[in-house]
Amino acid sequence: MMLQKIVLPGGAGLVGQNLIVRLKEKGYNNIIVLDKHKANLEVLKRVHPGVIAEYADLAEKGEWQKHFEDADVVVMLQAQIGGNEYQDYVRNNIDSTRIILEIIKNNNIPQLVAISSSVVMSAADDFYTQTKKEQEKMVVDSGISCPILRPTLMFGWFDRKHLGWLSRLMKKLPLFPIPGDGKYMRQPLYVGDFCNIIISCIENKKTQGIYNISGHEKVDYIDIIKEIKRVTKASVLITKIPYHLFYVLLWVWAIFDKSPPFTTRQLEALKTKDEFEVIDWPTIFEVPRTSFIDAINETFTHPTYSNIVLEF
Repeated sequence: MMLQKIVLPGGAGLVGQNLIVRLKEKGYNNIIVLDKHKANLEVLKRVHPGVIAEYADLAEKGEWQKHFEDADVVVMLQAQIGGNEYQDYVRNNIDSTRIILEIIKNNNIPQLVAISSSVVMSAADDFYTQTKKEQEKMVVDSGISCPILRPTLMFGWFDRKHLGWLSRLMKKLPLFPIPGDGKYMRQPLYVGDFCNIIISCIENKKTQGIYNISGHEKVDYIDIIKEIKRVTKASVLITKIPYHLFYVLLWVWAIFDKSPPFTTRQLEALKTKDEFEVIDWPTIFEVPRTSFIDAINETFTHPTYSNIVLEF
């Protein structure tokens, strides 16, 4: 039994839910999750009844700060990853980070693992990219010695936004639209591997360094879609449509959905020709790498976790 007290601000999302599974498998049982997504907090409480999961708007100081007292580790996970309102990104990526860094200093918490994003190295220019760049700079400028991890596009259990959302969309549509030729290279990262990297940072007391944690396999967007169709046995017909028509459809969607899962800005980022550094993180963090095919199979066929859907 691990006695370390681990606080996960923003821990009800993709990384947090997966991280808890793996922390518990390794014997950690003093885990606290602070998040403002009520529905996903309820999912977490149901799946992990022994974990303290509390509603908290991390962009505003409040009673939730008491949970950082006597904490051994903070894994900073909170992030606004979708939507069209710039102020939401400011609150959830910048304002919350400012407060949490202050709390860590005031409580002399010995260990922080900061989760950034590969987008800070991207040519894309959207609200997420802008605010994640500022967030990472705030961590660096804080003077707190910590590892900063920059993952690429992640997928796995509890994926409400990326491959998980695409797989659910496949089940609803007779035709699955692909913008343009679909040849948009991605470097998808299995969230299970990423969570094991976080745990390695915790257990090996890694205190500094910025690490680009990219998927080791380069896969085109259209091939990702084909693999999802294969493993889920979806009967949908994959259909290429002109990029500009796809853009218009997303624009119309955003009129009726205040927080769409995929936006025109993200479509523009999809076609950005980014190629992120691939480091030997399996050796650096002593974490075995899961192949893309094995990770896709595990994501969509696990008897328990594959069937749990978070809200966007």
